[in-house]
Amino acid sequence: MVTQSEEFWEGRIRRTLAEKDAGPVLVLVAGAAGTGKSRLLRRLAELPEAVGVVTPWRCGDRQAPDIAVDAPALVLVDDVHAADAKALARIRDVVAKAAPRTAVVVTYRPEELARPGLPFGPAPLRYPDGLVILRHQVLPWHAGQVAEAAREALGEGCAPQAVARLHERSGGVAQVVVDLLAVLRDSAGERCTAADVDAAGVPVRLAELMLHRTDALPGPARRVVWAAAVLGEPASGADLLTVAGLAARTAQGADDDRGGDGDRGGDGDRGSRGDRGGDGDREGQDGRDALVAALARAALVEDAEHRYALPVPLAAEAVLETVPGPVRQELHGRAAALLQRRHPVPWAALARHRRAGGEMRAWLRAVERAAREFAAEGRHQEVIALLEDTLASPLVSHPARARLAPVLAASAVVALRSDQTVEVLTQIVRDENLPKAVRGEMRLDLGLLLCNQVGMSTHGWAELERSAAELREARPELAARAMSALAMPYWPGNSLDVHLAWMRDAERASAASGDEVVKTAVAANRAGLALSYGNPEGWELLKALPVDSPDPRCRRHAARGLCNAADSSVWLGFYDRTRELLDQGLELSARSGAPYTERTAMGTRLLLEWATGQWEGLGERCEAFVRETADMPVISADARTVLGLLNLARGGWGPAASWLSGKDAPLAEHAAAPLGATLAGALIRLALARQDLADAAAQARTAWNNIVTKGVFVWAAELAPWAVEALAREGDTAGARRLVDTFADGLTGLESPAADAALWWTRAALAEATGDPARARPLYQRAASAFAALPRPYAHALTAEGAGRCALREADADTPDGRDTTPDGRDTTPDGRDTADDGRDTTGEGRDTTGEGRDDAHDEDAAPDAVPDAPREQGLADLAFAAEQFSDLGAAWDAARVRALSRAHQPEKHRRRPGRPSYRDQLSPREREVAELAGNGLTNREIATTLHLSPRTVEQHVARAMRKLGTATRQELAP
Repeated sequence: MVTQSEEFWEGRIRRTLAEKDAGPVLVLVAGAAGTGKSRLLRRLAELPEAVGVVTPWRCGDRQAPDIAVDAPALVLVDDVHAADAKALARIRDVVAKAAPRTAVVVTYRPEELARPGLPFGPAPLRYPDGLVILRHQVLPWHAGQVAEAAREALGEGCAPQAVARLHERSGGVAQVVVDLLAVLRDSAGERCTAADVDAAGVPVRLAELMLHRTDALPGPARRVVWAAAVLGEPASGADLLTVAGLAARTAQGADDDRGGDGDRGGDGDRGSRGDRGGDGDREGQDGRDALVAALARAALVEDAEHRYALPVPLAAEAVLETVPGPVRQELHGRAAALLQRRHPVPWAALARHRRAGGEMRAWLRAVERAAREFAAEGRHQEVIALLEDTLASPLVSHPARARLAPVLAASAVVALRSDQTVEVLTQIVRDENLPKAVRGEMRLDLGLLLCNQVGMSTHGWAELERSAAELREARPELAARAMSALAMPYWPGNSLDVHLAWMRDAERASAASGDEVVKTAVAANRAGLALSYGNPEGWELLKALPVDSPDPRCRRHAARGLCNAADSSVWLGFYDRTRELLDQGLELSARSGAPYTERTAMGTRLLLEWATGQWEGLGERCEAFVRETADMPVISADARTVLGLLNLARGGWGPAASWLSGKDAPLAEHAAAPLGATLAGALIRLALARQDLADAAAQARTAWNNIVTKGVFVWAAELAPWAVEALAREGDTAGARRLVDTFADGLTGLESPAADAALWWTRAALAEATGDPARARPLYQRAASAFAALPRPYAHALTAEGAGRCALREADADTPDGRDTTPDGRDTTPDGRDTADDGRDTTGEGRDTTGEGRDDAHDEDAAPDAVPDAPREQGLADLAFAAEQFSDLGAAWDAARVRALSRAHQPEKHRRRPGRPSYRDQLSPREREVAELAGNGLTNREIATTLHLSPRTVEQHVARAMRKLGTATRQELAP
């Protein structure tokens, strides 16, 4: 049947009500229970054209409304399937007498009509001439609509897996979705998961509707509905009747009322007993009648493939709760017998029916077959879901655990984290009844899971060491894998020498094993280890990985090697190589079934976008990634770090601190070492910006000690410049010099463009902080050139700012007041006092330079007259470049800081003169800068420090900006 779209007939209704000579229109809206027909009518009642002319009518209400006969009129009749004879006659009369400019909309449930397809009853209805009749079918929501409803109800905390599960269980039925979301809003935490959706249960409305419909059926039809609930998926009529036991029942048994224990008629796997002649025909007819009855009462629905199922998948739970236990077991037994005869056998579904049917040994056999098939096909998440549930049961024997646990552990390492998997494996390795080799294998995978996904590297390292010891003699090939995992240097607490020693042991063990999969695993880690600390040998090792191996296990290890190399490459500063490795690694990971490796590569891509200045939309991409990986802290750490760095650059110091060190931030003691160094560098910089030198220096010492302990100095690129500045500004010049020397020595013989550029920056920072701007300036320029070549636009701008700052300090050295600048760009007088404008008269003419409508004049007038010279001109040019680069990136705090420093040193001829025109209701440039920083979360004092203003001046600018923009809070000032 052709139906019109909602937009089409809604437009027709509006024209009917609005146009002078428009003819009448009737819209028949069909939809199953809960699909949103009543909501649709409520929306129509709110149309502008419906004001004063709408008449709502819900059939089944005691009092029918008075319907105006004067046009225009909009009559909305809801649930016509529930109308009694009197109400139906009146509705027919309204339709038959519909006048011009009259619109009638009738909704109904097709499955509950007294006569299928006839909403107005069996008697023909004479429609008036000129009446336009339209049809519309209200369909269940698609996945996108369910996702939108979830976001409205739960915010951004609903995981994609939860949305998919919500759509699957609800069947997209609008009312069911809304009812489930109402439960989840109160029961789920900050993040709603698929498990939360499962735990929400069956909404009362759905359960009552389904049970009413089932209860009204005769016994055989009720058994068909029970069979559909047991199967839990669309099935053919023959399969439903087999599971229901109707294909082999006697005529007398088929008439048993309400089922009871009527399954005595025989098991479905015995066939239809066609040798009984007439009885078989009678039984087949009884089964068909039962199926037709279930369809007629809408207890079942038919799909496009002529299969039958419950109207809403979630309703199966409510139905099965009413089935007597023995009958339910018999139904599951017949379902298992049915599936056992299929080719190929659906082992996971068979396992479910065996367990529910009480056949425990057969259940475990089916579970093992299903798990091994899933693992071979790379469907590791399905392996995890199946085996977590199985191994959590106390009914599983020790021998069965010894067979199943390794399958779970192997899948958990390459798939995505599950807390239940960690708990199950932790319990298993404590089981002294397990063979030592099995326990060692479990310990290997548990250690990998703890290190790579859970973020408990110390615990994971200990498990890996025990695993290597337990497996060394019994399973040397697995011992080699444990050793090669211990060789990876990313986790804190052990030196590079220790990791290199483990790698030597792993190579010897893998060579002796003769196992190609183990050799590939060790080779991937050997390449990753070399690249991680900047050893160029790693690139050749990487080329030898068997990316085209016919064995999917070898391909998974090769994919891991490529993605790990991409992560090392981004820290080293080889950005073109990083892109190539990510493309290759992601493609191979997807092809070989390694979702965990895919996610790690996606995190690396976010780091690459940060480094190379691809900041447009980067914050949104990072937040989406954090939501997707919220329960996997190691994977989400990259995105959280980038969000902290972005907020710091923009001036959102509060959010920056939360992302970098809040309760969900990557923990320094567990985070991968290069990420930990980057986090520390950002936190040191934040402390410096807040003038907390003691805290900055303390963090610098701790973070640098971690780098020295690890011995991988290429990872200090994001830390060393800020650590040196913190130590020097606190007064520990000797410590700062030692840091620079150690950094330089640690990079000897290694290849890392990023670390090499950072070393120039670190030397420049030391020279500047120790009062030697003339020496610092060329070092900053060398660093800026190196960062430009990578390219690293943000670091390029920061080092160009440093060069400009030092050039201005050189030029200012000969000025009368001895003006100087600190490394953060803040102007100070010789006695250290801030020269920022405090709102007092600074012109010498008694003018107030902070009055309403005027830009603050201090920035232009504070610097004394100075003869333009080469350092000053070069310094201003460097600052202008840096400000533009920061602005292009969206680094509002950095841009504002540099512009303020530049204004304070502009020559007299470039300064604006007093008495300029008022900005009236428009924001002045200074007000705009202040408003942006205030909106990003900086306090007045922090803004004052950035822009060389007094807190009082900032307060005035904020107040004026809020008034001009009409905002009620500072947060609304954010662009």
